Amino acid sequence: MGSEPDLAQYLQVLPGVVFTGDQGGQLYIRGGAPIQNKVLLDGMIVYNPFHSIGLFSVFDTDIIKMADVYTGGFGANYGGRISSIMDITTRDGNKNRLSGKFSASTFMAKALLEGPIKKAKNEDDGSVSFVLTAKHSFLEQSSKVFYSYIDTSGLPFNFTDIYGKVSINAKNGSKVNFFGFNFMDHVTYRNITDIGWNTFGVGSNVVLIPGDYPALIKANIAYSRYLIEMNEAEQQPRESSIDGFNVGLEFVYFFGKDQLEYGIETLGFNTNFNYFNSVGRKITQQQFTTELAGFVKYKMTIGKFLIEPSFRLHYYASLSEASPEPRLGFKYNLSDNFRIKLAAGMYSQNLIAANSDRDVVNLFYGFLSGPENLQKEFDGKLINTKLQKSNHAILGFEFDLTNRLNLNVETYIKDNTQLTNINRNKLYDDTGENQDKPEYLRKDFIIETGKAYGIDFLLKYDYKRIYLWATYSLGWVTRYDGVIKYPPHFDRRHNVNLVGSYTFGKDLTWEFSTRWNLGSGFPFTQTQGFYEKIPFHDGINTDYTRVNGELGIVYGPLNQGRLPYYHRLDVNLKKLIPTGGDTELEITLSITNVYDRNNIFYFDRIRYERVDQLPFMPSLGLNWTF
Repeated sequence: MGSEPDLAQYLQVLPGVVFTGDQGGQLYIRGGAPIQNKVLLDGMIVYNPFHSIGLFSVFDTDIIKMADVYTGGFGANYGGRISSIMDITTRDGNKNRLSGKFSASTFMAKALLEGPIKKAKNEDDGSVSFVLTAKHSFLEQSSKVFYSYIDTSGLPFNFTDIYGKVSINAKNGSKVNFFGFNFMDHVTYRNITDIGWNTFGVGSNVVLIPGDYPALIKANIAYSRYLIEMNEAEQQPRESSIDGFNVGLEFVYFFGKDQLEYGIETLGFNTNFNYFNSVGRKITQQQFTTELAGFVKYKMTIGKFLIEPSFRLHYYASLSEASPEPRLGFKYNLSDNFRIKLAAGMYSQNLIAANSDRDVVNLFYGFLSGPENLQKEFDGKLINTKLQKSNHAILGFEFDLTNRLNLNVETYIKDNTQLTNINRNKLYDDTGENQDKPEYLRKDFIIETGKAYGIDFLLKYDYKRIYLWATYSLGWVTRYDGVIKYPPHFDRRHNVNLVGSYTFGKDLTWEFSTRWNLGSGFPFTQTQGFYEKIPFHDGINTDYTRVNGELGIVYGPLNQGRLPYYHRLDVNLKKLIPTGGDTELEITLSITNVYDRNNIFYFDRIRYERVDQLPFMPSLGLNWTF
């Protein structure tokens, strides 16, 4: 949509995936928060892969070679997250000639340039190639002309994404890649909220083929950094940064239909965090931590059975704790048309996010390592670990109803046996004079438990020029903090996605596509009233008779309200025009929110102002490929 295809739009239609909307979009996979989803780009960790306008990710789809999304039950070669994995691999640049693509639309401009640095003399020779992409949004400026009916001051979204890669391919198939990225995002909502973030990364990976031996040796090293700042009217500013490295070494051996894989990985990251909770208590953390992990995975085929046991041992140095994590993947081909599949495993992580549960829509995502100073007891039981942990179980089947129609059904449960969250109840500093106060009133962070469970349906039809895709997800997400049980703000009971495309015309140069999304309302904490809050900045010496009070908010029960249903229809029409040789022109007309549904995005409690998601928005795009 927005005349530009994007990975974010593809991810939104996957079963079990929930997006919070057109603006401030975040990815929630089968009950997992964004911090519980690891995103890798050529082995580099990307801490925030989505822009504030939820139609676009930081990735350029024109250079994506592979996008593996594991919604749960993933193997032991991945770790450090308790919900899901998104592993993005980019392709090499053009090895034969200089080529590229220029795009412009009412949303953004894009450029791609690729070509050989050293051409291969023949098929058996090595080569060196490059690819460079950049995109920049000028929606804040263009919307004043094209979408002034939305807001005369323009839509407040700005982002810039740059990615580059150099690939060295040896004669025997071995290769080395060097890459780097710089992604930026900034948005201001009606002078109410100002948010900006920047993420940067560099890295390299190697694939070695040792002669004629049926094996691969893989290695990678990467560094990435992320910084986010948020300022709100009548609220204290929040800021968070994280930067770190990851290094991995992996060996793969092939034995006929079987495959053995093992490796080691080390990570180190530094977090710096400043945050004020809902009662105005400041929470800060600055810490460096390292993690070390090793894994082994064996994939075997026995008749109609595919079995994939694996094991991971993950050591968290800052907590001096090791986490053994057995995992299992299984598939049974009952017939040529029907397959049963199962996955299960144990998962852990140390990294946590800091965001306000009081926000109707969460815009700020801070990152910090798991704290050492946690409460000693939870729900009347002693705590014997400081890690966040989850157990996954998935059972499903694939059924080829016809040669063109396929049904995929999966049930799942994620039992989050321990989570760490910002303490929204903190009233006292955790100092000696307050040791008689309950832990849940003085600790910066508290322990929670919870479950995510549900069932996902996917129906696909593919025949000649027609492609149809339909998903329905029924899910529940709960949290328990030792005091109350509540649904987190991303608990969506029902989620429906209908996608279709049709190619037509004399030379099949026309394509029409559409998508309709329906989602039940998210939970939110309602406002019950307001009061005058006196800031005691000088402690007991504060003269409360002379100090100007601030507007305080009386909140209702946590996340017991529900927003209205969300639904939106988008359409897209594309025409391809060959312009001779290796060049072609593509014209795209798209409409976002065809029937102009008013979907709520943000509500400023103090000003009592509602901000909606994107309204009816037509857009035109031109792409020239050479």
